[in-house]
Amino acid sequence: MSFDEMKWAALQHGKKIKANSTADILKPGDVVYVAPKDPDNIQGAWQLMQIPKIGGGLVAMDPYTGRVLAVVGGFSFDVSQFDRVIQAKRQPGSSFKPFVYAAAIDNGYKPTSVILDAPIEIDQGPGQDIWKPENYDEKEVTGPETLRFGIEHSRNQMTVRLAQDLGMPLIIEYAKRFGIYDDMLPVLSMSLGAGETTLLRMATGYCMLANGGKEVKATLIDRIQDRYGRTIWRHDERQCMGCTADHWAHQAEPELIDDRRQILDPHTAYQMTSILEGVVQRGTGKVLRSLNRPVAGKTGTTNEEKDAWFLGYTPNLVVGVYIGYDTPKPMGRGGTGGMIAAPVVGEFLKDALDKTPPEPFRVPPGIKFVRIDLKTGLRATADDPNTIIEAFKPNEDPDDGTSMIGFANATADASGAGAGMPPPNQDAYSRSAPPPPPQQRMDGGLAPNGLW
Repeated sequence: MSFDEMKWAALQHGKKIKANSTADILKPGDVVYVAPKDPDNIQGAWQLMQIPKIGGGLVAMDPYTGRVLAVVGGFSFDVSQFDRVIQAKRQPGSSFKPFVYAAAIDNGYKPTSVILDAPIEIDQGPGQDIWKPENYDEKEVTGPETLRFGIEHSRNQMTVRLAQDLGMPLIIEYAKRFGIYDDMLPVLSMSLGAGETTLLRMATGYCMLANGGKEVKATLIDRIQDRYGRTIWRHDERQCMGCTADHWAHQAEPELIDDRRQILDPHTAYQMTSILEGVVQRGTGKVLRSLNRPVAGKTGTTNEEKDAWFLGYTPNLVVGVYIGYDTPKPMGRGGTGGMIAAPVVGEFLKDALDKTPPEPFRVPPGIKFVRIDLKTGLRATADDPNTIIEAFKPNEDPDDGTSMIGFANATADASGAGAGMPPPNQDAYSRSAPPPPPQQRMDGGLAPNGLW
């Protein structure tokens, strides 16, 4: 082990000192952790290691069954028996945003709907300070942008405006459907992932985005049999009426009846998956582009970088990671989900999918693909330099004009009342009425396009 592989550990009484040789760092009798620099070449160079003070967890799931395929609750069970996947309740930050945007798209909004990205102030009531949510780069505001942009670049101010336009009761309903929260507070900061939940709950919610909106429940157990081999409990509750035939008499293959609850319209689920693919291609999760396969996902970072998250998925695998100190404290500027959590997901996916070819996400029947302008969300013209192929539902098309969500909400109170503010770049956008609010059916049932 060379001096270069250990000089980072040159400390004395907790303070970094100048080291000139190995003797300044280690002395005979020291017991240290080491690891090969290249895990595939143990005959090569080795490096000095240490037990990390930062904790975290990783979970991998089958999005169609909820089966937990792998779970790592910490660095070592000998060091700590606390399971950070199942037991740790942490703020998910921006990794919760896809559920806010899914609620919007399921209730009349489109990936091309435009929200104002600009400073906003929320009156929290008598005796309380004005809340001024900021983007991660507090100095960067980009004006009117599409819903897709808001997720891809994780814009807090856009998300708060969207949550204000939707109303927190609807977001609370969707958070409960996805199993993220049982009793979510009806405050706008919750739309930014301020409430605490577990990594397992978040990964289960992403399973439902990945599988087309079908409800799944996480499980580590497939079935239980008694001593005679009879199944007395199984996780998969689907019924198979033709699976008990005594013999084959040229009958058709039996079909499993999938009567699980459809908690999200399949078209909405695919639109969200398409947007989350954009996070990897153009947004905060670009570190995963090197996998060279379809991957969707979302980063999450809480205030002062106390928690870093990444939830990602391919067509058949969901992986979630969170990293942070067990007693939350800042990890340092730049300790974001995209910088420290997403690479962990990337390394896992690289190994887990090493022998499987890239596979595209499944497109539900009826989805239309239209080339649109990435900035305005309008149908692209032949000379538009910045375009993408956007997914629309069967009854949707790109708008002829642009609705401006948040146009009048530069200053607002917690109830949603706001004062007007002229939009930047007004000549590039035409105003029209925002999408109508979702109608509520008396029994609270779920129709194909969300709440009716």
